[in-house]
Amino acid sequence: MGNQQTHRLRIIGGQWRSRLLLLPDIAGLRPTPNRVRETLFNWLQGVITGARCLDLFAGSGALGLEALSRGAAEVVFVEHNPAMATALRGYLTQLDAKQRGSVIQTDAAGYLQGPSRPFDLVFLDPPFSSGWIPRLCFPLQERGWLAPHARVYLETEAECTLQPLPPGLELVRARHAGKVGYHLAQYSPRHERNPEFS
Repeated sequence: MGNQQTHRLRIIGGQWRSRLLLLPDIAGLRPTPNRVRETLFNWLQGVITGARCLDLFAGSGALGLEALSRGAAEVVFVEHNPAMATALRGYLTQLDAKQRGSVIQTDAAGYLQGPSRPFDLVFLDPPFSSGWIPRLCFPLQERGWLAPHARVYLETEAECTLQPLPPGLELVRARHAGKVGYHLAQYSPRHERNPEFS
């Protein structure tokens, strides 16, 4: 994308609507497009206020920061790149949001192997063509990271076909925008052993 230092992230709704944040110069940084975020948070309109959110592969923080702006109670940002993790902490300071947001510098798979607690909303936006989504959906479900009726957002390349999701995770929304495929699943623990939902 050229010189990333000239790129900014715009928060599109909520408390910090239209706020611009300077993105660091990091290769491969791919914020979720504005159009996709707008649609996603329309889907989440009834559940985002007060939600506890986990932003795996946080990257620019576009999804987690948008969630905080729109009233999420908490966002945990998991980011492996040390420079981006530092930038995320800076954003939380700029936005006076350190009480509701925290940054964990580690890889997503390692984080999910640690002590779990349930989240209402999980953002899963790994590098494209990486195979991370099927590898992480199962530990999310099996290790207690999902609250009852939690939502899981999945972002992929447009041509990607999602593999079968774990029992209890049901795909409820799916769209494409340019090169991006974006999907929303809902967790229903009562269906964990029902093959119709695998």
